[in-house]
Amino acid sequence: MSSSPRLEKVTPGNVEAACRLAIRPDQERFVEPVARSLAEAYVHPDIAWPRLVYDGDQLVGFVMGFLAIRWTDDRPDDVRSGIWRLNIAAAHQGRGYGRFAVAAVCDEVRRRGADRAFVTWEPGGSGPEEFYLRLGFRPTGETSGGQTVGALPLT
Repeated sequence: MSSSPRLEKVTPGNVEAACRLAIRPDQERFVEPVARSLAEAYVHPDIAWPRLVYDGDQLVGFVMGFLAIRWTDDRPDDVRSGIWRLNIAAAHQGRGYGRFAVAAVCDEVRRRGADRAFVTWEPGGSGPEEFYLRLGFRPTGETSGGQTVGALPLT
């Protein structure tokens, strides 16, 4: 990171750049494009928390949190928040931007009163599993849509 990264809301002035954000081709099967994430945020405004990651004037990534969703219909008290999507531009990976984005979502989740953050990942060689494990997320033993569910204590 060359300067202090920051999060910005998606606006009419930056949405096109956000939609052009490109990850590595070998990662495309693990995460949806930003445009798909923004469409989901539009139809789920009460739970989606989309933000762009900038370093100076440079757009380097996209992160979207999910906030206070009921995880399963059979347990209405199981309400969770965490990382919904994370896309770091191919040219900017390995520089700490993903770690920054995850920490920012975790800070927002904590600010809203939760004591754990959740994430799901698809197992695979180019996938994000090792990244999330290095950040302290641990598999819960659950799966969601074939993906591993991980949790990180926020205390």
